[in-house]
Amino acid sequence: MPTSPSPRRGAKAQSPATRPAQPRSLWPRLALIGVLAAIVVVVCVLPASMITRFFPPTIKAEDFSGSIWHGSAGRIAINGRPAGALEWQVHPLALLRLDLLVDLHWVKGGFVLDGTADCTRTRLAASGIIGGGPLADLQDFGLAAGWSGTAGVHLSGLTAELSGDSAMLSSATGDITVSDVASPQVASGANLGGYALRFNPAHEHDAPPSSDTEMSATLSDTGGPLEVNATLQLSIKARRGLFTGTVKERPDISPALRSQLDSLAQFHARDAEGRLPVDLEFTF
Repeated sequence: MPTSPSPRRGAKAQSPATRPAQPRSLWPRLALIGVLAAIVVVVCVLPASMITRFFPPTIKAEDFSGSIWHGSAGRIAINGRPAGALEWQVHPLALLRLDLLVDLHWVKGGFVLDGTADCTRTRLAASGIIGGGPLADLQDFGLAAGWSGTAGVHLSGLTAELSGDSAMLSSATGDITVSDVASPQVASGANLGGYALRFNPAHEHDAPPSSDTEMSATLSDTGGPLEVNATLQLSIKARRGLFTGTVKERPDISPALRSQLDSLAQFHARDAEGRLPVDLEFTF
């Protein structure tokens, strides 16, 4: 009886045909898209007043319009002081982290600022802060009455710690300039010129912000009757500042301002180049 031939020794067995790869399920992606779409719908529909749930206790708002995504509050108060009006546009995905990442447009009188802020219940981090306006419109924030001039703000970064009923600045980077500064209490209201305040940036090795944070800045004039070169040290915990530097009059100084400098020179001798040293401690 004939037998079937046996396979040759050493021959490889044929493997079954390779099956085509199964496509991955689209359900996880569709579910994610659905969740994101739901978030967008929610922030578009909820009223603007809902944004107060993300505000720290130090900030109060009313007179709302628009939605929580893109809305405005006609009246803002910070620590009980009138703080103008605010318009915002929220980055919806930040709400997944229970954070408030938002583009801001702030107006108080003729003073206008634009920037982006990342705010939690305990900390505020702002960037790209640009704008300015009349100094007189900042009197509600503690600026002495009667001061006039125009300010320009260019801050690349600013952080503040929010705790209890207070907000405490912890760092700032960038420049603040003022021009045509004057006050009835100084030299009979004579124009004091312009100045630039530059906040020194924090270094990576610096300690994290805390209630005893100290900030430093340099102050110089941008033209006018006074030549000023100074440093500014701010003790945040003590709410105390120290102004240290030199002042020297220019030829176009007013008689009233020259008289005040001469009075100051009776207590501080001028250096070899005629500069008058100034050390001023203040609270804020």
